[in-house]
Amino acid sequence: MHTRSITEEWVTSFGQYLRQEERSAGTIEKYLRDVRAFAAWLGGTPLTKEAAALWKGGLLDQGCTPATVNSKLAAINKFFSFAGWAEFRVKPLKIQRRLFRDDSRELTRAEYLRLLETARALGRERLALLMETICATGIRVSEVQNITVEAARRGKTEIALKGKIRTILLPGKLCRKLLKYARKRQIASGKIFLTKGGRGMSRGQIWAEMKALCQEAGVAASKVFPHNLRHLFARTFYKAYRDVAKLADVLGHSSLETTRIYLISTSAEHAVMLEGLHLLN
Repeated sequence: MHTRSITEEWVTSFGQYLRQEERSAGTIEKYLRDVRAFAAWLGGTPLTKEAAALWKGGLLDQGCTPATVNSKLAAINKFFSFAGWAEFRVKPLKIQRRLFRDDSRELTRAEYLRLLETARALGRERLALLMETICATGIRVSEVQNITVEAARRGKTEIALKGKIRTILLPGKLCRKLLKYARKRQIASGKIFLTKGGRGMSRGQIWAEMKALCQEAGVAASKVFPHNLRHLFARTFYKAYRDVAKLADVLGHSSLETTRIYLISTSAEHAVMLEGLHLLN
């Protein structure tokens, strides 16, 4: 068997492959980061199936959650498949399906509204509107670039991902806010959420700006990140319409199982459900 090693050339080629697959920018960034982390852990030693399994165990020893470990394994397994090294693939950890979510990471509607109020009070108009846009439409943070002046005028935007095109409808009230903001900032066309240099905002910048609101808004930092706004949209949509298939279409999920993950109740909600059974004398 030939000796295998993960070089930067391999990682670069892997990134090009993921782009050809039309993976999202966030997914590509994460996969490459995980593959590089594994390569750094190898420290130049030859790649073996045993080494990959040891890395898996080492991640658990470092305190990574099983879900995080599996996420990292998915990245390196994808790389192994791309490189034609399927013999090095590692089995993921078996995780019991969760009955409820961790309350410490669940953003409530009240906390979301506090974040908006705080952003406006601090003069962070762009950030407040951006959070409203994600939460009112359920788009991914990587899809914010599709919110343009033209889309606000049409009341919808089209997002292409993995060979599929889905149409996102923009509520009328949101469109009016977006156009008012664009006029104020003298943005005549193109992306609405821009940096001072006129470039589209990156996911890292959006994440950092949201985190900066936590203390002032009195919201735990563990709850404040862009994807939690998408979760809040999903839960609110489902409570209103009870249509998981429609919600999957809106979110752009190819599997209903993925959508159901968004709808798991919190531990507090689960406790109320148990109390409602009235099985204690």
